[in-house]
Amino acid sequence: MKRIAALILLASLSANAFAFDPFVVSDIRIDGLSRISAGTVYNYLPVNKGERLTNEEAQRAIRALYQTKFFSDVEFDREGDILVIKVVERPSIAKLTLRGNKDIKTDDLKKGLKDIGLSEGETFDRLALDNVQQELIRQYYNRGKYNVSVDPHVTKLDRNRVAVEIEIREGKAAKIKELNILGNHAFSDKQIRKDFESDTSNLMSWYSKDDQYSREKLSGDLEKLQSYYMDRGYADFGVDSTQVSIAPDKRAMYIDASIKEGEIYKIADVKLLGTLILPESTLRQLVFVKDGDTFNRAAIEASTKSIKAILANIGYAYAKVTPIPKLDKDKRTVDLTLFIEPGQRVYVRRVVFQGNTRTEDGVLRREMRQLEGSWYSQAAIDRSKIRLQRLGYFKTVDIDKKLVPGTQDKVDVTVKVVEQSAGSLQFGVGYSQYSGMILNASVSQNNLFGSGDSFSISGERSSYYTRFSTNYYNPYLTDSGIGIGYNASYSKADFGNTDYANYATSTKSFASYLGIPITETDGVRVGLGVSSNKVNLVPGYSPRSLMDYQNQIGNKTIHSWTGTLGWNHDTRNGYWAPTRGGLISASADVALPGSTVQYWKLTAEANHYWPIGKGFVLYLDGQLGYGKTFGKNGISDADFDALKVAALAQDPTHVLTDMRQDFPFWQNFRSGGVRDVRGFQDDTLGPRVCIDGSAPAANGSCLGGYYAQPIGGAFKVLGTAELYLPLPFLKNTNTARVSLFVDAGNVYKDYQSFNASTLRASAGISLHWQAPIGPLIISLATPFRSQPGDSHYEERIQFTFGSQF
Repeated sequence: MKRIAALILLASLSANAFAFDPFVVSDIRIDGLSRISAGTVYNYLPVNKGERLTNEEAQRAIRALYQTKFFSDVEFDREGDILVIKVVERPSIAKLTLRGNKDIKTDDLKKGLKDIGLSEGETFDRLALDNVQQELIRQYYNRGKYNVSVDPHVTKLDRNRVAVEIEIREGKAAKIKELNILGNHAFSDKQIRKDFESDTSNLMSWYSKDDQYSREKLSGDLEKLQSYYMDRGYADFGVDSTQVSIAPDKRAMYIDASIKEGEIYKIADVKLLGTLILPESTLRQLVFVKDGDTFNRAAIEASTKSIKAILANIGYAYAKVTPIPKLDKDKRTVDLTLFIEPGQRVYVRRVVFQGNTRTEDGVLRREMRQLEGSWYSQAAIDRSKIRLQRLGYFKTVDIDKKLVPGTQDKVDVTVKVVEQSAGSLQFGVGYSQYSGMILNASVSQNNLFGSGDSFSISGERSSYYTRFSTNYYNPYLTDSGIGIGYNASYSKADFGNTDYANYATSTKSFASYLGIPITETDGVRVGLGVSSNKVNLVPGYSPRSLMDYQNQIGNKTIHSWTGTLGWNHDTRNGYWAPTRGGLISASADVALPGSTVQYWKLTAEANHYWPIGKGFVLYLDGQLGYGKTFGKNGISDADFDALKVAALAQDPTHVLTDMRQDFPFWQNFRSGGVRDVRGFQDDTLGPRVCIDGSAPAANGSCLGGYYAQPIGGAFKVLGTAELYLPLPFLKNTNTARVSLFVDAGNVYKDYQSFNASTLRASAGISLHWQAPIGPLIISLATPFRSQPGDSHYEERIQFTFGSQF
């Protein structure tokens, strides 16, 4: 204010120095301009050619030019009837630098400085710089940093420019040495401070920072304190006073809050007044307090929200429900009135999308359950948001409503999205002493050209395995949401140099499938495919049981016609990092009659996410897989008898068993790996066999000193319990998660072989990160339930990473 007064005084003095008889201005000349255009000055100048200029009007004109903050000096002069305006421009800010700030991000600071006119390219104003200094100090005080210093430095540059450097020394936050709640008798300090964000120093303060004082945190804690009491009947609870004092060294804080508990109140009566759009009996079902209940503010607030929600679902988007409690202090009762104001019923005029620079409007619009021209529905809006989030194309999705200007019954709905990469160029790298280097790569685009279609090409290569596949899926073949997809793949595996069962396969396949939505959360998938699989076994190296099976099938090349039927029920609230909801799915793959081997495989999975407070999310998952043959497979009975005789002739100890109805070993389920039972190598759990057909020893070894070979099985069980942690550096992001986990599972020859005591289990910590370079998964696991023969296949650290585009 002093500086403004000085400027006005200076303007007045300049005007007084320019004493003249009034005259008519024939022309106006401006001297001293270099950066600011003359037209800009004329826009602010309240004097025009042809007008009569007096001393009073000159003073007003000088003040108007000063108030633009473009000039540090303004002087009026006269040459005949020409008005000469001499100005000295303020310098422009060529560079703005912030140093030393850690608690507040530089981008956030610069955005705030720009709002008050201090940014690169703007005119420099010393007064604004002084205000910035005080505002920054205030913000740091609110964070408990009372030792902060903010020192601005201004350096003059050429061409009337300046460089502004703001040096910040944040200092350390003042720590809470004492936090006293005075007046609590019904509850202990421990009870009422359980959810406080503020606390005195303790063993976990290094992590939680709860001993660092913050005005906002304390205010929130006092709100929690009030809620704690009012949710337990203390309707007249109040905080009488709060005193915060700071030590002379500004490093310690002392907080005293005096409260008045009051008495416990009961609900005497609950009335619904106002405009009841719906029947009162319907609305009362949404009221969670009744006569005789202990007063509970949380239940009252939940009641108001539920009534507002049901009204919003039928078009009353701006409904108000006001709880009005009337306390009888003598009887200690409360008469509660819920006053309902539904407001004007509104419908949606237009749905507008913003931020989708790559994704077509139609892709978003087909996920919307709120339609244009229909009554506004909050439930439809909420469902639309979840569907958009689950696409995986967007970092954030926000949906706002706004009344159409000049109307009371129309709103426009604006869907604001922030896009993220829906495509990836992914690389995975792994290593084990048995399979060597494992490389995989894939190019995928889940939002092909912004159409919502997905397309991918992937390849994997290790010392024994090669696979290439391509997949295309159009989720909206029809407007009703029926999708169609195609998949083609080629794979080749040769386990001859590994500890896996020694055989080789070469498979070609093609499949087409339809995705059919049933409800908002349920869908069905049906498909038909054809495949050709050549299986090669090596006598003396491949397990005898696998060779016997192939001989009884009678063909090294397996042809299959496969039908697929699947169902899923998806209620997850996100794509990358859901925090609530779950997925239940089941599918059946059937090798149809006409295939070399007729079989079916059933897989089922159920998982769910539960937010359990303070940022923790519990995740449970269970999976089952079961396979079995049907029909008549393999060679005829006569050929089998001949084969049996030949086997005995070759080895009198080898009694051939009929395996024609056994599940084909190349379709076996496998277990172990970074996405299965972590802590064990990929696909190494389950049945293991010796080459000569003998049973392996307890430690997994066979005659000759080699290890038994894993072959998988027809029955699989897998369970996972995971706790996602609210780590500070991952706050407000859904691209990274750290979790503690326990995995348990195994595969068995068949359902009858299942034995819970042989389930393997591991525990550890895992990081999932949608990093700029692509998806990254790192797991550190320790098996704690295993068998003696498993140590050969344990793998504590497992990872995979990728690169996005």
